[in-house]
Amino acid sequence: MEYKMNSNEVTAATQYWLEKRNVRIEDIAELTYALQKDYIDGLTLEECAKSVERVLLKREVQNAVLTGIQLDILCEQGALFAPLQDIIKHDEGLYGVDEILALSVVNIYGSIGLTNFGYIDKMKLGVLKRLNDKTDGCIHTFLDDLVAAIAAAASSRLAHTHQSGSKVDEN
Repeated sequence: MEYKMNSNEVTAATQYWLEKRNVRIEDIAELTYALQKDYIDGLTLEECAKSVERVLLKREVQNAVLTGIQLDILCEQGALFAPLQDIIKHDEGLYGVDEILALSVVNIYGSIGLTNFGYIDKMKLGVLKRLNDKTDGCIHTFLDDLVAAIAAAASSRLAHTHQSGSKVDEN
């Protein structure tokens, strides 16, 4: 008989794998804050963290995170076939599949997420700098883009929630 994980188990697995890869909600909240602090008066890191948590409840986000992390781990183990093994290991610029997976997360709260993602991915702030420096011996070809996408989506969610200076949408 095949076992199917329920929503709570998938959510817990997503959180587990992010933490196992040394990415905390607070790390993503800091990126979200950096993206929105100039646009939302009184924005707090706590509000950003809640927005990140809401984004992480979406099944398509969970699926993207779990897929990306598994591909990074398989690459660390040398378990991918050539030439994909080297392409992911070296995060080759023309590969782009890591960004495509991240884009499935970016657009959850509208097209503003794309602008946020492009900016944060280029600037490599906070946790993104650490994930890209490759000094921890881990491969984060997919995870760095997924973290940027989650922050971008959380930022977009906040922008929608605070449009015209008042809270309007809590989804």
